[in-house]
Amino acid sequence: MTSTIERHVEAPSDAGAKPTRRQNAERGFKASKELTDSMQKVLVDLIELHLQGKQAHWNVVGKNFRDLHLQLDEIIDDAREFSDVVAERLRALHAVADGRSDTVAATTTLPEYPNGEIDTAETVDLVTVRLEAVVGTMREVHDTVDEADPTSADILHGIIEKLEQHAWMVSAENRKPAKSR
Repeated sequence: MTSTIERHVEAPSDAGAKPTRRQNAERGFKASKELTDSMQKVLVDLIELHLQGKQAHWNVVGKNFRDLHLQLDEIIDDAREFSDVVAERLRALHAVADGRSDTVAATTTLPEYPNGEIDTAETVDLVTVRLEAVVGTMREVHDTVDEADPTSADILHGIIEKLEQHAWMVSAENRKPAKSR
């Protein structure tokens, strides 16, 4: 018998990306609150994807373990790199990124990852859902980001492309071939 522990995490009162003050010779484009908030949503989901990917990586067991274990490493590395790109883009737009653990836990759109050992087939499904959730967040904020800053939208395009490729490749583990006519 398993029990589900409900946890409620409150975001810190100062959660989220914040604008900075231009200093010295800094000039250039400054993100609106809407753009900053949109990029912050993407940032927390990428950070959470990295963390949940590690949880999956450490606790996956079963058939094709090694292949999935290595594939999770690729996803984890990409999620970490992408979160850094998004956070640094926020900084370039004169905003302060918020990647603190309590902010991430309180604001991510990803469902909580189960604790304990997880069979490879279930891990495939769990990871696919999370990859698709991050992509969903990016697609949700895309038009707002594109309207405010096409350069940031271009960054999202590259990330979406790679995460959708990961979702396709991971989910193929559990797929059955389509029947031919």
